[in-house]
Amino acid sequence: MATKIGVISDTHGLLRPEVTAVLKTCDCIIHGGDMNKPEIVAQLEGIAPLYVVRGNNDKEWAENLPVHMIFQIEDCRFFLVHNKKDVPKEPETLSGIDAVIFGHSHKYAEESIDGRLWLNPGSCGKRRFNQEITFAIMNVDGKEIQVEKMVIAVEPAAQVQTAKRENKKQS
Repeated sequence: MATKIGVISDTHGLLRPEVTAVLKTCDCIIHGGDMNKPEIVAQLEGIAPLYVVRGNNDKEWAENLPVHMIFQIEDCRFFLVHNKKDVPKEPETLSGIDAVIFGHSHKYAEESIDGRLWLNPGSCGKRRFNQEITFAIMNVDGKEIQVEKMVIAVEPAAQVQTAKRENKKQS
């Protein structure tokens, strides 16, 4: 039976209920950094085993979190880092790595390079840069990895602003 993994990044202090509901169905969680506060780590640890690295917005409270980590789930080896630019350039660093997971850009990216998965789940926290709110579900079965992009629908900013003005008039 495959291991179901929730892959998230850049939550920036917000763990959305829609994301939490899906994560509760997962065997473990990978977070690519920028939690912004320790409560996010505690919430995630309460849901499932957690692999997490420090992001550029994770300050003093996160000093004990690694900048990058290598770990294994089933027969797959993972390299986890917040910023793709921080993946070491030495080829031996990624020797035997099946998937590189990263965040930082808030933009979903999934590609295979030289037989290795490179995955950025995007951001599922506060909406920034007018980008989609995304995360990923990964199923690992032995050495096989399947990824499903998850998108959370949000109202356009204009509709949200209009709703706020209407609420103020009714007060």
